[in-house]
Amino acid sequence: MSSANILVLNCGSSSIKFAIFDMRNSTIIINGLAERLYEVEPVISWSGEFKGNDTITDQGHQAALDKLASLLAEWNILETLSGIGHRVVHGGEKFSASTLLNEDNLVALKSLNHLAPLHNPVNMQGIDACKKLLPAIPQVAVFDTAFHQSMPEHAYMYAVPQQWYQDHGVRKYGFHGTSYRYIVQACAQQLNKPTNELNILCAHLGNGCSASAIVNGKSMDTSMGLTPLDGLIMGTRCGSVDPGLIEFIMHAENASISDVMNSLNKKSGLLGLSQCSNDMRTLLSEEAEGNELASRAINTFCYRIARELAALSISLPSIDAIVFTGGIGEHAAAVRQRIIDFWPNAQITLDAELNRTNGNQHGLISQTDSPKVMVLATNEELMIAQDCYELCNHD
Repeated sequence: MSSANILVLNCGSSSIKFAIFDMRNSTIIINGLAERLYEVEPVISWSGEFKGNDTITDQGHQAALDKLASLLAEWNILETLSGIGHRVVHGGEKFSASTLLNEDNLVALKSLNHLAPLHNPVNMQGIDACKKLLPAIPQVAVFDTAFHQSMPEHAYMYAVPQQWYQDHGVRKYGFHGTSYRYIVQACAQQLNKPTNELNILCAHLGNGCSASAIVNGKSMDTSMGLTPLDGLIMGTRCGSVDPGLIEFIMHAENASISDVMNSLNKKSGLLGLSQCSNDMRTLLSEEAEGNELASRAINTFCYRIARELAALSISLPSIDAIVFTGGIGEHAAAVRQRIIDFWPNAQITLDAELNRTNGNQHGLISQTDSPKVMVLATNEELMIAQDCYELCNHD
């Protein structure tokens, strides 16, 4: 096997997604998932050049990574790796691009854990475990926030005491940046337009959701803020709410700040509105069976996306396309149609058949006389692999 292989790791709170890319042709050799890491019997599964699944003998991220390392050795891939690329959610202002990790920037990275306490510490677990298991292989951090470092000051500053910004970095950062970077490249290719001339509105809709205004291929504004809690309604996250709500509920429910934040992160969004599920497929099925709460959740979700896209449009001199991506964005035709229905002054008309089939060969789902609307599959893992390969193989 090639020494141009890159291992990509995406460590979540209870799972690890992984993929091995051959960067000679940017193809996936193997991809897989270790899940239920803190339950009784964690499992790992993989497909591609090798296929299979197994149980993990102990709980936690370290045990899962131990198992993955043994599989890499078994597949004779370990010695072919030229780098390990990690998805890291928050880079703050210290990291405006993907970074080859060393002792100094690992210290800097750990100092940002407070900015994304649900995400960065888990990302760091993956980095630390790989450092112990595979010390000779260079590691690269690829940040969700990096793409949005091009936002102008008037877009990212909060109207709060400026000492908070100076002392603690309190500002809008935005997330899903690796996905948006990929979409910029893919959209430019489909529209046959240079990336530095591309102006799009993009909605990344999955269990986490955000929208961005991209001008000349660069982020000008985005819906997520200091943390991934802000902006659009998500699977279990509330999105934008009145910050006074936190104090109000603390008093009304005699709740601690951690109780309230846990509810806003894990019990809100589509789950909170519907009281039955955070999964859009389930909600659409429930709505079809007459579940009014599911219908309310979907409508509120779609309205907020339409409102956010309309607001973000002020950042663009013109709009080459509106792009949907992410699990919901790529696959839920009914959701895309409802978002457009909530945005009448955009004068968009979707082609019902193209929308149903998630786009033609160029991803288009709009009628020919309408502003362009596209569906494009994102590929964050490939972007991580590309960045990692470039940084680990530079002279």
